[in-house]
Amino acid sequence: MTSAPHTGPPERLARRLGTGDAVVIGLGAMVGAGVFVVYAPAAAVAGPGLLVALAVAAVVAYCNATSSARLAARHPHSGGTYVYGRARLGDFWGHLAGWSFVAGKTASCAAMALAVGAYLWPAQRHLVAVLTVVALTAMNYTGVRKAAWLTRLIVAVVVVVLLAAVAVCLGAGWPALDRLAPPAELSVLDVARAAGLLFFAFAGYARIATLGEEVRDPARTIPRAVPLALGLALLLYAAVAVALLSVLGPDRLARSAAPVADAVRAAGALSLEPLVRFGAVAAALGALLALILGVSRTVLAMARDGHLPRGLDAVHPRYGVPHRAELAVGAVVAVVAGLADVRGAIGFSSFGVLVYYAVANASAWTLTAAEGRPPRLVPVAGLAGCLLLAAALPPSSVLGGGAAVLAGAVLWAVRRWRGNVRRDRPG
Repeated sequence: MTSAPHTGPPERLARRLGTGDAVVIGLGAMVGAGVFVVYAPAAAVAGPGLLVALAVAAVVAYCNATSSARLAARHPHSGGTYVYGRARLGDFWGHLAGWSFVAGKTASCAAMALAVGAYLWPAQRHLVAVLTVVALTAMNYTGVRKAAWLTRLIVAVVVVVLLAAVAVCLGAGWPALDRLAPPAELSVLDVARAAGLLFFAFAGYARIATLGEEVRDPARTIPRAVPLALGLALLLYAAVAVALLSVLGPDRLARSAAPVADAVRAAGALSLEPLVRFGAVAAALGALLALILGVSRTVLAMARDGHLPRGLDAVHPRYGVPHRAELAVGAVVAVVAGLADVRGAIGFSSFGVLVYYAVANASAWTLTAAEGRPPRLVPVAGLAGCLLLAAALPPSSVLGGGAAVLAGAVLWAVRRWRGNVRRDRPG
């Protein structure tokens, strides 16, 4: 039993984004609410080893970013690792990457929306989260260029707020060195588990790759934008981590529900706390905006090939965006945001995204020298790092994420049996 083949090439998205736009979209996804919330659960696991865990997460993220950038330059199509996996490893691995990305990042979207609700109106955080998703889905619907300009504004606000908080904390005269040094005996499992949680805040550079079909001159733009966005985010993350540990210490940081706000208060800058809370909301909005962009483009690519319903394979004739995919993603995220827990969403998201990048690194291994492959150590270290960090996550995250990945594999097998999957590989 086979389905009717595609008639004619699918509509293509408009190439409107330059290097600056791509960097800002990546920063908007990375410098999001994660930096305001993820240090507490990571400190609860790693304690004084938080900075070591941050370094481990950064190394894995660098390998992933390098592999993704080289692949995106070779395959500049919407869909990110879904496209790379299909082209380099085969249909199943591409599908598994795309499914893991959509599942994990749907949880990320819900976490970002809930962060907005927690800071704006804690008593009605789920309602605020749902309304936020609806508003940003409408923004994305009218065009990616407008979304890029809004993200640029949000990133600027968040960076200023975080730098102000870091300056206040480090300028308060607190003794920092004894709180920054890792303990003599450091659990490898605890560091890996904390690194897996911290990876939640690093994964935003994937937005650049998933927008490959909307970037001008992708062979040059994407390899430049990905490491630049990652490097800027890492510098900011390290500065925030040092400031939080210096003022709060690992134990107090682990118990904090709003670490940056608590650190500013502990440093005596009470007047800065409302600005920090505003920055957290802006960060969550920027991350959610970029996340919806990336997830919807992956849904579009998977629908083109029959891994998701064909009706999602549509580009708006006026706005040049995948409007049906965006509406579908927005609807699912709104439902999850109405029911989910923030910390559970972070662990689930990390598992799915680490699986996604494991496929990316395996795909990068197959690149030839003529195709611009990275040094062989990069995809090997990235693949091993992704698998280790995913396995080290809290058991509930591993079980939930593993079940989701297994469901994706079963769906692929069923659709393959029914003949609804395109068997050719993209170029």
